[in-house]
Amino acid sequence: MKNNKSSVLFVSTYPPRQCGIATFTRDLKTAMDRKFNSKFKSKVVAMVNSESGKLKYSNEVILKINRVDTQDYIDAAKKINKMDSVKLVNIQHEFGLYGGKYFNYLTAFLDKINRPVCITLHSVPPNPKDNIKSIIQYLAMKSSSFIVMVDKAVEILSKDYGINNKKIVVIPHGIHEVPYERSVVQKAKLGYKDKLLISSFGLISKFKNYEVIIKALPKVVKKYPNLLYLIMGRTHPGIAEIDGEKYRNSLKKLISRLNLEGNVKFINKYLDLNELHQYLRATDIFVSSGTGLGQIVSGTLSYAMGCGRPVITIPFLHAKEVVTKDRGILVELGNPKSYKEAIIKLLSNPELREKMGKNAYKYTRQMTWPNVAESYMKVFNEYM
Repeated sequence: MKNNKSSVLFVSTYPPRQCGIATFTRDLKTAMDRKFNSKFKSKVVAMVNSESGKLKYSNEVILKINRVDTQDYIDAAKKINKMDSVKLVNIQHEFGLYGGKYFNYLTAFLDKINRPVCITLHSVPPNPKDNIKSIIQYLAMKSSSFIVMVDKAVEILSKDYGINNKKIVVIPHGIHEVPYERSVVQKAKLGYKDKLLISSFGLISKFKNYEVIIKALPKVVKKYPNLLYLIMGRTHPGIAEIDGEKYRNSLKKLISRLNLEGNVKFINKYLDLNELHQYLRATDIFVSSGTGLGQIVSGTLSYAMGCGRPVITIPFLHAKEVVTKDRGILVELGNPKSYKEAIIKLLSNPELREKMGKNAYKYTRQMTWPNVAESYMKVFNEYM
């Protein structure tokens, strides 16, 4: 790095806004600031909407961009261009985060910014429609580097988008360092010591497809009546604004119809990090559902494996890469019977559960935030 205390600006959503990208950005920024404190500092340009724009942000957020105001993007870029200490901009990109008919208002920012830009892609849709393809190609043209989180994303960007592999760097999704322990420890602390716990977490929407897991449970509960399925997370704010709790209420009706009221519990809140880790470490099996197989990265899956939990999941792109047969079980999309068989297999074999959990934990040591921060700095140093 050429100059002491050079600055990187992260463009992203940011806490106190409650979303996965915001949490990711905060964790990445914190890890980099801690690891490179003597020569590095970072600030944030926060993407806001009508709701999050009213939140009180910390001093590390130096600018805000209204996601649906094109002029805000232009003004922010002009202000950054006048900041001599800013040597590089890292954009956290997810479709829907930025405004425009095709989420293309970000182009107004990129057209004006005169600093090197590295873009972290949280989604890389395979077989893209023309509008999605053109956006990613434009981002590639305007950026120095793409950062993706799994190897499969490199293949998709090359094959489906025509992006040069030399422009792409793979850095895994970061996770926090937690000690490995058996689930009985945290179960006792949470008051679930006599339960077999399976869990899922994340912002709730119909795309989570939780009904498939719930439909799998009656025959599981018949064999293991002390089973408890925890569904952790609040309803996605965007969904709640339009539909309220329609999806959660539909799940509650299904639970009632299947007589599972004593076996399924909602933790209806956005869990802070300590709470999340405690629940995951109390979990015997982490279960992931969903409606699509094209998801290229999953923070929930990464966190669960990072806590040493065996996983049962549909074979979306990220899962196919990291959930090997010695770390978990891949099940059929939308098939309750497939979930039932996988859950019973792991519940009936505690030794297999523990072995898979330990293998997942060992695999994810490469993904701890200090290691991820070092990998990001190697990329940034090429352009700062």
